[in-house]
Formats: sequence, structure tokens, C-alpha cells
Amino acid sequence: MGNSTEADTLRYYEKIGLPPCVGRSVVGLREYGERDVSRLRFIQRAQKKGFRLAEIAHLLALRENPQQDRDEVRTLSTVKLEAVETRLKALTLLRDELRLLFNLCRGAKDGCLTIETIGKTGKKKPNRGCS
Repeated sequence: MGNSTEADTLRYYEKIGLPPCVGRSVVGLREYGERDVSRLRFIQRAQKKGFRLAEIAHLLALRENPQQDRDEVRTLSTVKLEAVETRLKALTLLRDELRLLFNLCRGAKDGCLTIETIGKTGKKKPNRGCS
């Protein structure tokens, strides 16, 4: 962990109690053991999978007894998967709409329909000018 952003992140994690506080050397540098590094890697991987810090804290607690808490971990993972599926559907719809708008704009002879389509609300609004 070398740059100040990482150090700030570690300080924040410690502040919210995500990893336990680690020992410090004589000059004040944090001294991480294997278990500490493992927890930090777990946090990073969980964040990449879309888990929020509160969820990660819960997963870390469950990690201490994985066999007993397997059903709860499975439930948390299922909820996260459902959220990802919902977001994926929304992103797929957005992608398809943007592709359509792009193709409409590319094929238009006068102006760009993308701008006009985004501005449409279904009702015609009066032109009030800029004054």
C-alpha cells in the first residue's frame, strides 16, 4: 500500500471498523499480518462484486464461521445477484435505446433526431424564447 489514496482508504476502513486496527511500528507505520492482508483483499474483491461496505462488514463477520452461516451468505448473494440482474436489464434497455437514437441520428438528413427525441415529453410546450 503505497499511495495516499490507499492510505486514506485504509484509515477510513479503520474508522468504520471494517478491519480491526493493526499494530504500528516504532515510526508509526501500520504492520499488517497475513490475516490482515487477507481481510483487505476480501474487502477489495467484495467491492468489485458490487457489495457495499455495510454488506462487506456483515460478510466479514459471516466469514468467521462459513459453515454455520452458509444459508445467510447464500441469501445475501442471491439478493446481490437479483440487484445485478435488474441493473443489467435496465442497462440493456438503455443500450438498445441509445443504439436506436444513434442510428436515427446517423440516418437523418436534417438535424439529429437524438436531441429531439431526448427532449420530447409527449406534450408540445410553447416556445417562450430566451428573455
